[in-house]
Amino acid sequence: MNTSVMNSRNAVCVIVHDKGSDTIAAVHYAARNWSPQPAWTLPGGKAEPGEALDEAAARELKEETGLLVAPADLSLVHVVHVEQGWDQAGQLVVFVFATETWTGELINREPDKHLTVQWVPVNHLPEPSFPTTMQALAVYRNAGPRFSHYGWLATAE
Repeated sequence: MNTSVMNSRNAVCVIVHDKGSDTIAAVHYAARNWSPQPAWTLPGGKAEPGEALDEAAARELKEETGLLVAPADLSLVHVVHVEQGWDQAGQLVVFVFATETWTGELINREPDKHLTVQWVPVNHLPEPSFPTTMQALAVYRNAGPRFSHYGWLATAE
């Protein structure tokens, strides 16, 4: 019998793609209690209860990087169902948005959480990076499936 508590936690991230330089905005997280070493990822975070996912993505992007995007300019490109979130608090669903339209300059607005933010090649996120971020970018670059999962054990039929 499965005694785990089912919870619904939504996270969002944004692929901000500068087509001219073929780069994306990336965040270098500092080591945290849930990440033993610094790691690269996309700007994003948790959606607040009652918050629309596209609005959460735009808010997180602004909070972390200073880049401004209208929720209407975000396209959902992938969804990842994560068996165990980074905080070890259970399942998580990550909604990956992308945009080629934004204003503002890329800056580290959360230096207490991030070592740096920078433009990196869309096909080469620095290592180490979060596995789900790598999955999302591969799907985005290759127009792959709209859904994947991470961390789930294969089940026999």
